[in-house]
Amino acid sequence: MRIALDAMGGDFAPSATVEGALEALAEEKDLSVILVGNEDQIKAELEKKGRNNLPVSVHHASQLVEMDESPLAALRRKKDSSIRVAIDLVKSGGADAMVSAGNSGVVMATALYVLGKIPGVDRPAIATTMPSLTGHFVLLDAGANVDCKPLHLYQFAVMGEAYARFIFNIPKPRVGLLGIGEEDVKGNELTKLAFKLIRESHVKFIGNIEGQDIFSGEADVVVCDGFVGNIALKVSEGLAETIGKMLRTEIVEKVVASDKTDTAVFKSAFAGFKKKMDYSEYGGAPLLGISRPCIISHGRSTSKAIKNAIRVAGVFHSKGVLDIIAEELKEGLSGREAVALEE
Repeated sequence: MRIALDAMGGDFAPSATVEGALEALAEEKDLSVILVGNEDQIKAELEKKGRNNLPVSVHHASQLVEMDESPLAALRRKKDSSIRVAIDLVKSGGADAMVSAGNSGVVMATALYVLGKIPGVDRPAIATTMPSLTGHFVLLDAGANVDCKPLHLYQFAVMGEAYARFIFNIPKPRVGLLGIGEEDVKGNELTKLAFKLIRESHVKFIGNIEGQDIFSGEADVVVCDGFVGNIALKVSEGLAETIGKMLRTEIVEKVVASDKTDTAVFKSAFAGFKKKMDYSEYGGAPLLGISRPCIISHGRSTSKAIKNAIRVAGVFHSKGVLDIIAEELKEGLSGREAVALEE
């Protein structure tokens, strides 16, 4: 299985991306990685870190997309960027999937333009894995679509349910619609109409869930528009970092200083908490709805995050999740029923 990695994407590229690729290849024996980007810089990193006869190759790309560039400008002016070349490799069959920690808007726009959507999908969505009290859940959309229609949320529910079922091996994932109250009648027009669509689908719909419940483990898939989802994601990341710092202060400084208890226990608990809340443990977020596997990683991705994103890309491709999504959307509500509910 061949993964095209945007080696220039992310705050710590190409050092972290090259290192993450080598770590992934050392663990996953059925993978090969194509490092896409500035050939000289990538080869310099490989020399420093050592290839160790791992199945890694370099594909030169002369341009770099900055994190603040607009998707439209990048599409028009940077056709030889590391993002575009990596996606072109997937299009041509030179790679089976791509991974990037670069500009997510550009990745989304380029993948949509070059690869297109799977049948039955109007808007692709970013599906982010997040921790919960019982393990983890999938949140979508996490930022690809700030303005959505009810039909889009219905499609997110179907795509997220299939992803959780085949990637996390949950026989019947529970799907919740993020809103401002549990009652059916609460919410705006978008969520109230989406509620009707999802309720009529094949997914195990548990109804509306509120913000304080998304981490409880009540739902395996949480559906919302990209505006709400991105805010929820960023608030969660900031809160996790804040809580981590508070815990470090309380446990490491006060408990260690007082010498009243076994500090090793607290340090172990803190390490476990940090691991659960660390985004790098979950790898990247797939663009569900794009015709070929595309994985978006956090802009601050470390080598561990890149390694796990490559692993996610490999599993995503091998299990054929996109084909499953296409089939289930085909068997879902007809366009006429969906339009009727939107009117």
